[in-house]
Amino acid sequence: MSQRHLRSIGWQALAVCAVSLGAASLSAQTAPSATGTNPSRIDIFAGYSYYGAHGSVKPANINYSSVDEGAYLSGAYYFNKYVGAEISGAAHPNGQNDAVYGYQAGPIFRAPMQNFTLFAHALAGAAYVNGPNSDNPATFEHEPFRWGPTLVVGGGMDYDLPFFNHRFGLRLFQADYRYFHEDFGPTASIPVSGTPWLGGRANVGAAELSTGLLVHFGHIIPPPPVQYACSVTAPTGTIYPGDVVTVTGTATALDPKKTPAYSWSGDAGAVSSTSNVASIDTKTLSAGTYKVMGHVSEGKKPGEMADCSTSFTVTAFQPPTVSCSASPSTVMPGDPSTVTASGMSPQNRPLTYSYSSTSGSINGSTSTATLATTGVAPGTITVTCNVVDDKGQTASAQTSVMVQAPPPPAPVAAKNLCTISFDRDKKRPARVDNEAKACLDDIALASQQDSSSKLAIVGSSAAAPEEHGHGKAAERHHEMEVKRVEHEAAERAVNEKEYLVTDKGLDASRISVYTGTAGTNSAATTLIPAGATFDTTGLTPVDEMAVKAVPRTAPMKHHHKK
Repeated sequence: MSQRHLRSIGWQALAVCAVSLGAASLSAQTAPSATGTNPSRIDIFAGYSYYGAHGSVKPANINYSSVDEGAYLSGAYYFNKYVGAEISGAAHPNGQNDAVYGYQAGPIFRAPMQNFTLFAHALAGAAYVNGPNSDNPATFEHEPFRWGPTLVVGGGMDYDLPFFNHRFGLRLFQADYRYFHEDFGPTASIPVSGTPWLGGRANVGAAELSTGLLVHFGHIIPPPPVQYACSVTAPTGTIYPGDVVTVTGTATALDPKKTPAYSWSGDAGAVSSTSNVASIDTKTLSAGTYKVMGHVSEGKKPGEMADCSTSFTVTAFQPPTVSCSASPSTVMPGDPSTVTASGMSPQNRPLTYSYSSTSGSINGSTSTATLATTGVAPGTITVTCNVVDDKGQTASAQTSVMVQAPPPPAPVAAKNLCTISFDRDKKRPARVDNEAKACLDDIALASQQDSSSKLAIVGSSAAAPEEHGHGKAAERHHEMEVKRVEHEAAERAVNEKEYLVTDKGLDASRISVYTGTAGTNSAATTLIPAGATFDTTGLTPVDEMAVKAVPRTAPMKHHHKK
């Protein structure tokens, strides 16, 4: 196998290892942040390398004195922020009289800072080297390559580029000390003309300087988990049945490269929405507290999904209130009263009015009604005003209307009728004569027209003669005169009653007779309607058992008034 083929195989193997490290995490990585705040998980480095060997092959003492340019490729995987493992390869094929390929692995240590990273590594592996032959470089292709151990110790500095979300960086320098040991075997003759290959052993130390491009993959600190919070908004501070409730979910730490999926559920019924905003119709909900749950997902891995929950309270509609008044509040029987109801719904629900009363009749279906009191007995009527809203909630209030008793009729006064004089017949001073006919007819007619009335007849006499003389005889005479006068007065009243009862057919029980002190020989008649009163002050009832009527000796003639 030729030297060129060997070099190709080595570089291919190293490239496969480095690419495998990057690909292992590339599919699951988000864009890394700045190196100092969140160091990368994998670093791939490729760049220019300078190799200066210093040493010789013993015992021929053929020196390595090349300045060899080449390439360096490495891949590092970090277990945490500071420590990782590295595999690398270096190819220096074009030295003056040699070629060196190194393949090594080992720990790497770093100190990440903002935009800069210092690192150090210690690697061990194998070197694929051919020996120096400065006498005849033309025979280089015929000189044998040998495998031997190699050690690499060194470090460097990286600069994090701000482009492409800190995906790339520059390896400002990598300075390593490389040592390798090779056993080239015995001296060998070259089949063609030229200097023979001189065998021997080589222990070579070299300075290896590299610089180039760095690619970051992943990061040590995982992305923050998705967080989700949801809240309820309503058109008013208090939610009543029928109000539309809006639930809004707010997700943080979402990957802008992914499309989140939203879903909702809850004990308030189905919540259909595929966005972070959902609406809930509370029309069919009873009063109570309800829970709503939201879910957001941008993947199936932990941290790529989150839940939220919130609650809202539906408050029952408050019942209406009503006040009730009547105007006027006091009426006479038969007079109407206007009843006014003032209803109010705290949530402005439509109201329906109705009325009832303990007496009378009331009509109305709006905020006013009319109470009719026709035929209602005096007393208090209680009126009830009712309202009901469209949710069936009711309220009632009462007022009262006083129906007054009608005023009592004006007091009926006794009516004085005509008076009969008894001065014409000196011999019979108590006899009712024909001259009294007209007066007695009027009295009878008035009594007949008011059958519930009564008559009062007061008989009077002129004053008794004064006492003349002294002594018992004079006193007895005076007393007899007084009794005579009183008796005549009683006879006058009794005789008039007798005529009214006998000739006019009046009921005797409706006629009362008295004696009075008018000071004239007369009989005065008073008509006493029902309910009227007759003042008997100064009058003396006549004992009709003791005073008999005086019969008339001639029929009473009828006279016509002219």
